[in-house]
Amino acid sequence: MIKTSATQKDMQMAKRCVTCPVCSHARKKQHGIAFWFVKNIENGRCPYCSAYERVYGKKAHEA
Repeated sequence: MIKTSATQKDMQMAKRCVTCPVCSHARKKQHGIAFWFVKNIENGRCPYCSAYERVYGKKAHEA
């Protein structure tokens, strides 16, 4: 489910978020410190998490 409004740079940055060990753990487990951390920093602080949201249409911590 990739949005068409995302740029090539957004896609590259979202790819990094997909492979990020902290974000991957948060998406997989849905609880714990990694989940809390990603949920709280993704709102405008992490450019990779923001790109993930623009490309996939969901937050970086959502499964």
